[in-house]
Amino acid sequence: MTNRERQLLQLLQTNPLISQQELAEALGISRSAVATHLTNLTAKGAIKGRGYILSERRYSVVIGGANMDILGTPGQALTPGSSTPGTVSYSPGGVGRNIAENLARLGEDCYLIAPVGDDHSGRQLTELSSQAGIDTSQMVTIPGHATSSYLSLVDEQGEMQQAIADMAILDAFGPDYLRKHLGLLARAELLVLDTNLKNSTLECLFGQLPEQRFFVDCVSSSKAPKIRPFLSRIHTLKPNLAEAEAISGIHADPADISDSALQALAQWFHREGVERLFISLASEGLFYSHRSGESCRQRLNCHTVINSNGAGDALMAALCHSWLQQMPADKTCRFALAAANLALASQTTINPEMSRLNVAQLLSESM
Repeated sequence: MTNRERQLLQLLQTNPLISQQELAEALGISRSAVATHLTNLTAKGAIKGRGYILSERRYSVVIGGANMDILGTPGQALTPGSSTPGTVSYSPGGVGRNIAENLARLGEDCYLIAPVGDDHSGRQLTELSSQAGIDTSQMVTIPGHATSSYLSLVDEQGEMQQAIADMAILDAFGPDYLRKHLGLLARAELLVLDTNLKNSTLECLFGQLPEQRFFVDCVSSSKAPKIRPFLSRIHTLKPNLAEAEAISGIHADPADISDSALQALAQWFHREGVERLFISLASEGLFYSHRSGESCRQRLNCHTVINSNGAGDALMAALCHSWLQQMPADKTCRFALAAANLALASQTTINPEMSRLNVAQLLSESM
């Protein structure tokens, strides 16, 4: 398939009802050239029937934050009020972007829709994301805004101590930037959202896509409450205990994480309409509950912790992958935990060794 044909397919995926003249204007070619490309694509089986009905292709779309991560790792115990020898590394990050890359590394076709600035960081972020296997053709460039950045400091055990997030560009990423993508979003197998999105953007997505399956990552206890008005629309929700408490208002005591306490908390979410709930319990594993009454809890020992920043993003991506692969609940939990553990063992936020094969290998070693 030629580059021009790929460009044409991307436009058709975004808007299957687009006219040949509109395609010609978007691509800067003649209408007769468009007609020739459409004929070739039909012959190749990429388009079937009239009205530009595309051949079936399963894909997911992630909408959320994308930023450059700046990570400080000390070589010894941190000394308050003083500098500590260590390393500083740079890598692409952002909750939504990280989920998309993990999904791509797990073998899923995945689009990322996220805002970046018209700056070096934005171009670098888009290029590195594309190299990692993410389809970045729908990324949104917002002139006059700096690409988001996330500065974090971990301790000698790899646990995050402090972080600063510069994500002002997300305040400019409103519904107007998403409406042209609605055709693509409606045909996705699932949509993944993170709560970095502002309220009006969330309202647009939930309001304009009534039949879509939404998977939501809560990001943090300060941002998680944004999702409360939309709980009845959420297929899969992944909070940790603090985020679950922030959304529900129900005190979640970390000292009492018995199955009965977790089930009582889960029932609140199910009454609000959430179909599937996965509560991340850090080193204590993962609790799953379905509104039908099914529940389970799994735990895997993690032997290597270098950087905890990307574990939750890997876990969320693995939950999406498991659903796409129709895994049962117990296998889903174990696969997601193994993916999180693989992420913990990497210096970078995304483990470059993330793959279905390596997650399965880690699982087999833990049994």
